[in-house]
Amino acid sequence: MEQEQHTRAPQFSQEALAKTEEIFNRYPPEHREAALMPILHLAQREFGGWLAPETIDYVADFMNLAPIRVYEVASFYTMYNLKRVGTYHIQVCTNISCWLCNSDAIVKTLERKLGIGLGQTTADQRFTLVAVECLGACVNAPMLQINDDYHENLTPEKVVGIIDQLP
Repeated sequence: MEQEQHTRAPQFSQEALAKTEEIFNRYPPEHREAALMPILHLAQREFGGWLAPETIDYVADFMNLAPIRVYEVASFYTMYNLKRVGTYHIQVCTNISCWLCNSDAIVKTLERKLGIGLGQTTADQRFTLVAVECLGACVNAPMLQINDDYHENLTPEKVVGIIDQLP
């Protein structure tokens, strides 16, 4: 007989709950919904770097919002991950400034180095590689973001060095 596997419903840690109060206090009580984006960001950090459906439902319940409102925001913005990402989430800007400064070579270098294509994660779950439209550092193009760290003025050689230095 097969046993059903139940996943434990997510719950914010005490530290995260304190942070939610800080976030809510930034907004007037009648505009509590405005806290949704930072609360989603907090949830993504708290629950493994991505927003599983259970997490989105938890945030909806936590904020007393219809789940569809939370899904709309989470699915619209690329800063929210709706599937698991590797330990190192590599986002390469491929918008006009970075593209003109050869972001294609950065992408190709990373694909070769990591053995994966855009939108994929390495078998060991260390790296996820994605292209993004803009990371807002056009003056220092081409650039990429690894987790919360920006790397600018890139060359293929610099990118290899950055990856090689990751623990």
